[in-house]
Amino acid sequence: MSLPLEGVRVLAVEQYGAGPFGTQHLADLGAEVIKVENFKDGGDIGRSVGPHFFGPGDSHFFQAFNRNKRSLALDLKHPDGRAAFLALVARCDAVFDNLRGDLPASLGLTYAALAETNPRVVSVHLSAYGRTGSRAAWPGYDYLMQAEAGYLSLTGEPDGPPSRFGLSIVDLMTGTTAAMALLAGLLEARASGKGRDLDVSLFDVSLHTLAYVATWYLNAGVATERQPRSGHPSLTPSQLYRTADGWIFLMCNKEKFWRNFAAIVDRPDWLSRPETASFAARLANRPQVNAEIDAVLQTATTADWIARFAGRVPAAPVLDVPGALDNPFLAEQARILSYAADGHAPVRGIASPVRVPGEAQPQQSAPALGADSDALLAEIGYTAARIAALREAGVIA
Repeated sequence: MSLPLEGVRVLAVEQYGAGPFGTQHLADLGAEVIKVENFKDGGDIGRSVGPHFFGPGDSHFFQAFNRNKRSLALDLKHPDGRAAFLALVARCDAVFDNLRGDLPASLGLTYAALAETNPRVVSVHLSAYGRTGSRAAWPGYDYLMQAEAGYLSLTGEPDGPPSRFGLSIVDLMTGTTAAMALLAGLLEARASGKGRDLDVSLFDVSLHTLAYVATWYLNAGVATERQPRSGHPSLTPSQLYRTADGWIFLMCNKEKFWRNFAAIVDRPDWLSRPETASFAARLANRPQVNAEIDAVLQTATTADWIARFAGRVPAAPVLDVPGALDNPFLAEQARILSYAADGHAPVRGIASPVRVPGEAQPQQSAPALGADSDALLAEIGYTAARIAALREAGVIA
């Protein structure tokens, strides 16, 4: 096996969703990710997030974020625990944490606290609001960010209440951004011989991903609003439409797709009529255009239309989660994998979105709490007797 991040070693003081999701990207690509868990609190809180479990301390939620990692159950606040941690820092490329903004400094996880041990180490911090400013000590969660960054105002039907994404999308985006930041720091450190601190926050990522909507407001004063049926703010057709048996999402975001669509549904008049001939015209006459499209699409089923549009008009069926995961296309593309597990049946999960042609990616389920404590301490020269003494003293588990 030869993967892009083979040989990269990351110490991760992480918990719950955003941080573990980010480092799982790294582990899937071959990095050795060592979870440092406070066993006195039961380890990563994700282990206890229900309602579905494989066993004690082994939830489905935890398995979704922690495959291909190792677990070190260590008390970072104990002097002997700190000493063991620093010995590992000396052999690692990066230290990653997703803690409240004021905690990395107090726990000695910043570059300033680690540089004497390893001047090349990259210290990446993922927090709710950042490590500086008036909110550094504030706890924060995904849905709060969606609320404050305007997401809820953009989601749902115009006459309904504000709505959040169905997923913890800010957590997932922030974890991915933090993984990118870590790799950027690693490139610099390998070139310069010097690491640094890098900061990513849920709040900053939620704000950053407003993207063009933010640019419209900041430069033109335009406040984007919700459109019926999840419609695009400026393109038509680009929204949900009814079919004979359900819904379809249609996106003619280029004029060529509109031409293909008109041909497939046998409405050549749409290409010449002033109300439908251009993007601007269709937007100006959106209610009329949408009513006509609805009428046409309700003459056949969603599956029929997908078969007719295939490759010529961007369209997708509207599936529930079981439908999405039972989709035959996933089997064709090997998107669902079984991850080998200790003590129970393999854990089925979604494959890494980064494909490495010609290489097999690791397929090991998330580790038990402290599964690798002894092996990791032995790697830094601790004898069996010393490890046993640390366990007796409550420093490791």
